[in-house]
Amino acid sequence: MKRSSGDAYNFDLFYDNPESKKRSEPVVVSELPDIDNLYRMFAIYNNQYFDGCLPQVKISYSGRMMVAGAYYPGKKEIRLSLKYHQIFPDEVYDTLKHEMIHILNIRHDAQFRKMADRIGASVRANEHPTLRRQPRYIYICPVCLTEYPRHKRLRMASCGKCSKNGFDARYKLILKKKPTKTVES
Repeated sequence: MKRSSGDAYNFDLFYDNPESKKRSEPVVVSELPDIDNLYRMFAIYNNQYFDGCLPQVKISYSGRMMVAGAYYPGKKEIRLSLKYHQIFPDEVYDTLKHEMIHILNIRHDAQFRKMADRIGASVRANEHPTLRRQPRYIYICPVCLTEYPRHKRLRMASCGKCSKNGFDARYKLILKKKPTKTVES
């Protein structure tokens, strides 16, 4: 299913009680295609859309991924996210097609988008609140007070709104929130 960047989604369907938006646990779907079915679909799509030219790759599910899927060229492996596809089970085969394009074209450039359009694969995956990692760091501009949440620590960065030509020390971002340390008992 293709979507435009302006599409809005109602995530109430993913909560046990639609009245309570405080819950962020998705409804878990137990039936996803097994690995044998994914290999079968890979072979079908390879013949149908790629004239059988794609090399055989390993296909697996990952319980850790927060994105729909990934292709690892060095390992010749396609990994599909269990978490994502338990929320969006109808997109498993779409994700597989998307990752198959990455075997030929690693970037999401114009050629990738053209190929995705030709075979009916989405370019971007859906979003869901439970698939977002909390930022470890929050930086703030000392002038305009714009906040910049980040997963990695920044060394030398200035505000994108206030700095006109690259780094400007006057607008150097200041660390506002440090990661919290967990104490194990």
